[in-house]
Amino acid sequence: MKEKLETSIFVDGDACPVKDEILKVAYRHKVPVFMVSNQWMRIEVGPLVKKVVVSAGPDEADDWIADRVGQNDIAITADIPLAKRCLEAGAIVLGMTGRLFSSDNIGMALAMRELKAHLRETGESSGYNAAFTKADRSKFLQELDRQIILHSKNR
Repeated sequence: MKEKLETSIFVDGDACPVKDEILKVAYRHKVPVFMVSNQWMRIEVGPLVKKVVVSAGPDEADDWIADRVGQNDIAITADIPLAKRCLEAGAIVLGMTGRLFSSDNIGMALAMRELKAHLRETGESSGYNAAFTKADRSKFLQELDRQIILHSKNR
C-alpha cells in the first residue's frame, strides 16, 4: 500500500445514480474526482473532474479504478468485488446508498451477493433490487461528506 496524501474520489460511473451528489460534495471540499465508465457520460463537470472512458470489457472500469485507488482515496461503487479490491488498496469504500464497506462487512456482502446470484440462477428469486429512494440519496450525501471531513482531519 502506497502512502498518498491527497484524497481523490473514484466513481464506478456506469449506472451510478448519485453522480450529481458526488460532484456537489467534491466541489464543496475541493476533492478531485475520476468518473470512470465504459461509455461517455453526459454530465456537467469542471476542473476537478476527469471523465475516464475505458474499453467495453466487463471489468475494464473496475480494473482501472482498482489499479489507481489507494490509501486516502474514496471509492464509490455498487460492485461488491470492486469494493473488496478497493478496501485491499487502503481506500474508503461507499455504496450508492451510503453504505460504508469495511473489512468487517465485506465478507458478508460477498456472501450475500453469491447467495442472491444462486437464487436467481435456480429461479427462486426474480432478482429485483429495491428501488433507489430519496432517503438513499440523502444518506449517501451525508456519508460522503462525513468521510471527506474525517479524512481531512486525519491527515
